[in-house]
Amino acid sequence: MRGISPAVKHILIINIVFWIGTLSIGRGVLFENLFAYHFVTSDLFKPWQVLTHMFMHAGYVLKAGGGETIYFQHILFNMFGLWMFGTPVEKFLGTKKFVFFYISAGLGALLIHAGWDYFQFQEQLSNLIQAGYDKEAIFSLLNEGKYNTQWEQVLSDKGLQNLVGNFVGTLVGASGALMGVLVAFGVLFPETPLMLIFLPIPIKAKYFIPAIILLDLFSMLSGYSLFSPSNTAYLAHLGGALFGFMMVWYWKKNSFNQNRWN
Repeated sequence: MRGISPAVKHILIINIVFWIGTLSIGRGVLFENLFAYHFVTSDLFKPWQVLTHMFMHAGYVLKAGGGETIYFQHILFNMFGLWMFGTPVEKFLGTKKFVFFYISAGLGALLIHAGWDYFQFQEQLSNLIQAGYDKEAIFSLLNEGKYNTQWEQVLSDKGLQNLVGNFVGTLVGASGALMGVLVAFGVLFPETPLMLIFLPIPIKAKYFIPAIILLDLFSMLSGYSLFSPSNTAYLAHLGGALFGFMMVWYWKKNSFNQNRWN
């Protein structure tokens, strides 16, 4: 791994180890139950998932005709982005500061994503309780991955998704932290030309990075995914970008050299 900065190298290794573990142990279920982020009121939620989810990536996906196939695109694109943008950012910030930045962007991404999910869930839970359903019985069913079909008389299809889908859903991946790194690269190296594989035209980072953020915003608001899977956590992407921008903007404004952590 010549040419890769120390923190980026170790983060790459940790992600790859987690991914191999996902493929090797319990066909992904055990690793996901332990290390993916689960809804905070789920029986499967564990405090360490707040950190470990950002080192997890999808390992298996179901095929249309049955069976499973190994899914490597998720980790491949995230790790490629980390290598490409993380190394120059780490060399500029210093290793300790980069690690702090990376973890903070990932936690910020989770905070925004999980906070919104929790708000949506609580709204629908209140509707069911007001309709006379017992709270403990609701949670008991949800923790079994089930729901009462009579809830459909109280909740809309979207409301049911916000209740059941948010509760049983998980969050994995380095994308939130990576978006923070992308933003930092755009702020620190705004004039650097970048190119997309399918669009070999050089575009300066100060235009390229905001375009990616706007694309995520469009996909989140419209529900139409252009380049990512339909289950992409776009709000987590935007949360990571927001926290990344706030940190690097503050550091740049207050002089990196005076606050450098070597």
